[in-house]
Amino acid sequence: MRDAPGSFGKPLLAARFLNAYLREHPRRRVVETRFGARFAVDTQDLIQRYVYLFGVWEPHMTGWLQRRLKPGDTFVDVGANVGIFSVLASGLVGDRGRVVAIEASPVFHQQLVQQARLNGRRNIRAVNAAVADSHKTLTFVLASSRNMGANSIVPYDGPAESTFEIDAVPLPELLDQCEIENARVIKIDVEGAEGGVVRGLAPMLDKLRPDAEITVEVTPDRMAQLGDSVDELLGIMADAGFHAYRLANDYDPGSYPLALKGGPLVPVRWTGPVTAESDLIFSRVDAETLP
Repeated sequence: MRDAPGSFGKPLLAARFLNAYLREHPRRRVVETRFGARFAVDTQDLIQRYVYLFGVWEPHMTGWLQRRLKPGDTFVDVGANVGIFSVLASGLVGDRGRVVAIEASPVFHQQLVQQARLNGRRNIRAVNAAVADSHKTLTFVLASSRNMGANSIVPYDGPAESTFEIDAVPLPELLDQCEIENARVIKIDVEGAEGGVVRGLAPMLDKLRPDAEITVEVTPDRMAQLGDSVDELLGIMADAGFHAYRLANDYDPGSYPLALKGGPLVPVRWTGPVTAESDLIFSRVDAETLP
């Protein structure tokens, strides 16, 4: 899947056989990513399974971060999960840079710390905290350990794999002044709670460097269950001078071999309504595409 030349047959093999097989017959291995880091993975989990199979998670986002982050930059990862993007960013910003990896789940936080140690990444500051628009206590629910990225505060009536409570604070309170002023990219992936995170971030937006960019995974249905709206989020960012772009993302395992063969796509200006889960990038650059 990784090393055979070309992509012929790989989408079908990944989608119809390997993805389900590795989910039902988990393997626990230390694997190397396409960006040179090592990860201890358990293929029962979706994200870790894709890293095992393809050496990457979200290839287009990975490619965009590789173009954006430079030595000395700061990367803020809100909803860091087990640290895929935090470790990627750590190598890109180098010893002079800094990564702030914020993860609410104590279990995932510990895994993130372990991944950082496995790769000797001392420039990652791992924070076990939740982010919101005010001080409050949040209850997180994990519906299934087969997708640990689905840990969410959105109400869920079905059987839960696990639940936990944690105090939440606005993002600016978790960052020091240097981290705020030097943040090149802030990534927000919080499974429906992005409205609250962005409201809490709003007072900090005018303190960011001119080329700072914010990427937000927007999930309209989940946001609505929490009383939030995508329009409010877009309005906050527009009022602060940011333009919206959409970066293509496909979680189908069959899409990965083709994405890796064709190379990462670029974000495209987005002006219409956001009605489905989307990766949005907010930038002060005013163009049809982001390079």
